[in-house]
Amino acid sequence: MAAALPRPNAEVVFRRVADEVVLVHMRTNQIYALSPTAARFWELSSEGLERPEIEARLLAEFDVDRPTLERELDALLEDLGREGLVDPA
Repeated sequence: MAAALPRPNAEVVFRRVADEVVLVHMRTNQIYALSPTAARFWELSSEGLERPEIEARLLAEFDVDRPTLERELDALLEDLGREGLVDPA
């Protein structure tokens, strides 16, 4: 069974602006711009999809191999957690 995926913090709002997703942490007023892959991850996670489903979609949508994607998602989740943008699983 896959580990539960951290979910977006309720105090964080996001908006797609052209090809970017911009996150705003309402408590800290910090603004973050996500890369296209991170933006798509955020959107899929916000829809409630689990990591295996998200990985499958990202692999289909982006030119990336599975090991690279897994490393990038692990790093992204670490960064999002450190900034308080996601709640622990």
